[in-house]
Amino acid sequence: MTAEGFLEGRRLQLARGVLLQCIMGGYPAARFYGSDDGDLALIAEPSQIHRLPWSDDPRALAICDADELTGESSNLSTRGQLKQVIARYAARGLAPVVATELEFFVFAPNTDPTQPFRPPVGLDGRREDGQSAFSVSSNNGLRPFFNEVYKCMAALGLPRDTFMHEMGVSQFEINLLHGDPLLLADQTFLFKHLLKEVALKHGLTVVCMAKPLAHTPGSSMHIHQSIVEIGSGKNLFSDEHGEPTAMFRHFIGGQQAGMADFTALFAPNVNSYQRLCHPYASPNNACWSHDNRAAGLRIPASAPVARRVENRLPGADANPYLAIAASLAAGLHGIEHELEPSEAIQGEFAVPDNLALPCTLHAALERLKRSQLARELFGQEFIEGYIASKTMELTSFFDEITPWERRVLAAQA
Repeated sequence: MTAEGFLEGRRLQLARGVLLQCIMGGYPAARFYGSDDGDLALIAEPSQIHRLPWSDDPRALAICDADELTGESSNLSTRGQLKQVIARYAARGLAPVVATELEFFVFAPNTDPTQPFRPPVGLDGRREDGQSAFSVSSNNGLRPFFNEVYKCMAALGLPRDTFMHEMGVSQFEINLLHGDPLLLADQTFLFKHLLKEVALKHGLTVVCMAKPLAHTPGSSMHIHQSIVEIGSGKNLFSDEHGEPTAMFRHFIGGQQAGMADFTALFAPNVNSYQRLCHPYASPNNACWSHDNRAAGLRIPASAPVARRVENRLPGADANPYLAIAASLAAGLHGIEHELEPSEAIQGEFAVPDNLALPCTLHAALERLKRSQLARELFGQEFIEGYIASKTMELTSFFDEITPWERRVLAAQA
């Protein structure tokens, strides 16, 4: 839209079906988004209108809500779904607080998708070989890129906590500061967009796939969650003596109750399960533990005022609005129904059958199809539409034969 049109308040409309467009560009049957495929109104969030600092020409981006023309939020909007979850907390005098940790890879351009990704050539003329995890000098070869990333974050008002090199080859992680869930979802979305745009300026490719490299750790989007009392700001996961509260237990119980049903929302792509099939630091279970990274729900070591629950299931490929909404909705379900969690696990452990999660997109979608809880929390229209769109993507994947199949199976009798 032109700047003049935007400033005049001209309404921007969008077909409902676009909210269910699959990643290949197609659409499920029209019945999933209204057979007329009528319009939605895109309503800009006033606090999320940004001049794009990486653009040479004056350009701006506005994060919008997708609303029905009658004024209510569209059930197909993931941002709208998150706002509804936050409102359900507010009706009980509660405010969830979240923070996201996002991992990503920086690669050289990959013009041939049949070839593996490669790390870029750094200022020293060499490609990283995987010996730089947590090194203070590990990103020096990419310093011009990261310097612009930092400047653009500041220009967009994206505060950062820590930035580090992760375990993978040319893999990095940023921790965003905790705050309002909608704000954090917006910031996570903006940061991913910023990364890709700045990378292109520097002749690089940023990849937020869950598992872009074989034999290498995948990329997560861990979600840290706590609940405070509206007004006082008191962390309701700790009592006056610094001990865990019943609300803390019930929140974990709700997370456990919803995790398997919501796996397809946290791990939305075929590649998501490549990350989860190697469970160290990418746990595909609904167990919970104090400071154990093998558990899907980890309680980080912290002071009582910072007691929180870390959902370690979502990958970097997850929709931040939907992943945060699903995690918080499950926790609130536990609070409302006073669900008790399983016993905490420590050390090495075997995952009980009732806490195991789907390990393929097909299995996750089948679980979501059967989930009455998902329909109660997100509505029939959203869940049915989401399943239809993701089923199209899974079918497209199965329409191709992978190099592994040709290499290993072709010689079989």
